[in-house]
Amino acid sequence: MGFKPFLEGGMAAIIAGALTHPLDLIKVRMQLQGEHSFSLDQNPNHNLDLNLPVKPYRPVFALDSLIGSISLLPSSTPAPSTSTRSSMTPFAVGAHIVKTEGPAALFSGVSATVLRQMLYSATRMGIYDFLKRKWTDRLTGNFPLVTKIAAGLIAGAVGSAVGNPADVAMVRMQADGRLPLSRRRNYKSVVDAIERIVRHEGVSSLWRGSWLTVNRAMIVTASQLATYDHVKEIMIAGGRGTPGGIGTHAAASFAAGIVAAVASNPIDVVKTRMMNAEAESYGGPLDCAVKTVAEEGPMALYKGLVPTVTRQGPFTMILFVTLEQIRGLLKDVKF
Repeated sequence: MGFKPFLEGGMAAIIAGALTHPLDLIKVRMQLQGEHSFSLDQNPNHNLDLNLPVKPYRPVFALDSLIGSISLLPSSTPAPSTSTRSSMTPFAVGAHIVKTEGPAALFSGVSATVLRQMLYSATRMGIYDFLKRKWTDRLTGNFPLVTKIAAGLIAGAVGSAVGNPADVAMVRMQADGRLPLSRRRNYKSVVDAIERIVRHEGVSSLWRGSWLTVNRAMIVTASQLATYDHVKEIMIAGGRGTPGGIGTHAAASFAAGIVAAVASNPIDVVKTRMMNAEAESYGGPLDCAVKTVAEEGPMALYKGLVPTVTRQGPFTMILFVTLEQIRGLLKDVKF
């Protein structure tokens, strides 16, 4: 197993992750909306600043008849009417974060994102490439879709186990701005976050929600990498693309991003809430999912879908287009 695929995948993932980090932060904030431990019923004074009323967010799926609005972040104006609430979009959420926390808040936790991509994405993409080479029929060059999915499942599981500590730190750092001032963690960096998590909650807390992370990573990697390879092969075989064409890479990666986002969103919501929760908030992933559905309805598992799609689409496009360019640059380099 060569080191080159790991380096190529890691470099491409770091670039894609850093560029799309604000979209991921908005997704996390929206997935945490309505979480029972932070609801207004239980925490009527849960504001991010003193004496500021709370401004509700619109649930991301825009199904007002199915999902009620929930309060998350402060505003200097009174809570808007129902019609105003329905106008809140991921863009409005981002604008509100900039207004209340400053532009830099959109990059809260970016150091954790970089570390996560170095560990998680480099590992999963390197292992997928290794399995792809191993399992491709040498006579026909055939790599069936089912085999692609199997390779993605294995690669995602290993990559997730390696990257889970950075994932926990990233979620904590991204969600910090929605906590009351007295409860904010104010991590200085991903290293500070991990060190403090270990000191106060134990080493095992770095793998909190790891079962969910592993399952999510398996779904994302299998759907993302398998879809990309399969769509690209279909386009090339049908004469609608070329192996080295950026248009081919962009189209295949966009399709992969959509499939990965839709497939992984429910488990991603539960994962985010588990990682952000204080100890003993949930009895486990199933308990978290049951409480979420019971308190907010089944469509709560698709909170954050729009920012997930708008993040996964660009992320996956940047990831694979960059990866293909890096592969081209390093094709004659041996290590």
